[in-house]
Amino acid sequence: MRSPSLFAPLLAALAFAFAGHAAIAAPRTAERPSLSITTLDGARFDLAAQRGKWVIVNFWATWCSPCIEEMPALSAFVASREDVRAIGLAWEDTERDEVLEFAKKHPVKYPLAQPDVYEPLADFETPRGLPTTYLIAPDGRVAKKFTGPVTVQDLKRAIAAADSAK
Repeated sequence: MRSPSLFAPLLAALAFAFAGHAAIAAPRTAERPSLSITTLDGARFDLAAQRGKWVIVNFWATWCSPCIEEMPALSAFVASREDVRAIGLAWEDTERDEVLEFAKKHPVKYPLAQPDVYEPLADFETPRGLPTTYLIAPDGRVAKKFTGPVTVQDLKRAIAAADSAK
């Protein structure tokens, strides 16, 4: 039987290598992220142009059941408020036509885009699970990050908390 001490340096080196790789592969989300992306309908969505509004940035996928379940509520919330905008980011390695077909079956009141998962967005960390949703305040700062399904009540509470903190 080999001594565990022989493997300690190797394990330490591997841990260091993976930790370094994770730091490079998953940058932290910027305090005031930028995002400019072409939507599925060919328009341009620019997060900076939304200043003065609350913005929901929702990472989702066509195969993600919780994502599909939350989309109608997010859509209704956006449609009900003049001070809220949203962008849905299809975070998956799927053909664009498949995402377009999905969008026809699951229409929403906000634009959808499909970023390249192999070239992650510079100012947003790579989602570790879906759905992942960011609530961006009117000043452009990240007010709240949600990992997992988000409800209208979650969004209302986060907006109220951010407004009362001013």
